[in-house]
Amino acid sequence: MKRTHLALAAALALSLTGLASATHAENTPAQSSMSPAASQDPWGPLKHVHAGVLDVAYAEMGPADGPVVILLHGWPYDIHSYEKVAPALAAKGYRVLVPYARGYGETRFLSASTMRNAEPAALAQDVIDFMDALHIQRAELGGFDWGARSADIVATLWPERVTSLVTVSGYLIGSQESGKEPLPPKAELQWWYQYYFTTERGRVGYEKYHHDFAKLIWQLASPKWNFDDATFERSAAALDNPDQVAITIHNYRWRLDLANGETTYAPLEKRLAQFPAITVPTIALEGDANGAPHPQPEAYAKHFTGKYQFRLITGGIGHNLPEEAPQAFTQAVIDAGHL
Repeated sequence: MKRTHLALAAALALSLTGLASATHAENTPAQSSMSPAASQDPWGPLKHVHAGVLDVAYAEMGPADGPVVILLHGWPYDIHSYEKVAPALAAKGYRVLVPYARGYGETRFLSASTMRNAEPAALAQDVIDFMDALHIQRAELGGFDWGARSADIVATLWPERVTSLVTVSGYLIGSQESGKEPLPPKAELQWWYQYYFTTERGRVGYEKYHHDFAKLIWQLASPKWNFDDATFERSAAALDNPDQVAITIHNYRWRLDLANGETTYAPLEKRLAQFPAITVPTIALEGDANGAPHPQPEAYAKHFTGKYQFRLITGGIGHNLPEEAPQAFTQAVIDAGHL
């Protein structure tokens, strides 16, 4: 039996590799000192702020008194997904904040004893804690992948904190209960890595090969995006965070109800399990070549009950939409604020 499972795993790995080749992710004042490597980054020196359970590393651009936009990255990506979006918005007068999520880049947990929890409510609470630490009452949110899910959740649970929303792939709120529902075989195949991560072999494999793993995900999720090695490695460096493996594994195991969350987030998760509507002005974006698992626009439109637009971005645009189509994402942020 074990040999059968190993053979199946090997066959799946080979088929996915072939697919990738054939088709070519305590409030304290902000501080700005970081490592020499960080100071050479295109963003300039990162800032840090203690927010909730984290020391959050973040980039900031634009006037301090401008309308605030917070841009949230996904997995396995980082803040460089917004490298062209952020300065374009800053040039329009926005104060742009781009934080590293827990488990990425130079963001760190303040305590070694804190659970390395990546359930959706925890990641969304991080956004609220970040806003509170910087004394930001309201902001426009933009995100893709994990970042879009966090932005959706904040807009749902704390609508009074969100002026408008730009979300790639629309409504991404789920629950452990809904995660138990089987999908058609082709859809399940797209989630191969989620099932891989449920095993100890998968955890060890991701820990050992996380850069190679991330590169494969980038290729599968954006099959027409011809990114170069320098672009990939610049972002992949964020995955060297000491908590990256624990955060990634917990996120995907939690979705399948194979890992527990924390009781402090249970009331939030209970509300999210009812799939509440998003009432803030929203523009949902989708790339015409998104190879990652994602819902269809007609399936989630009903969840947006406020002012709402859907935009399909054409030209072979994949999952990392802000980096692949920065002008379209930038324009959506500007337009969402005027819906």
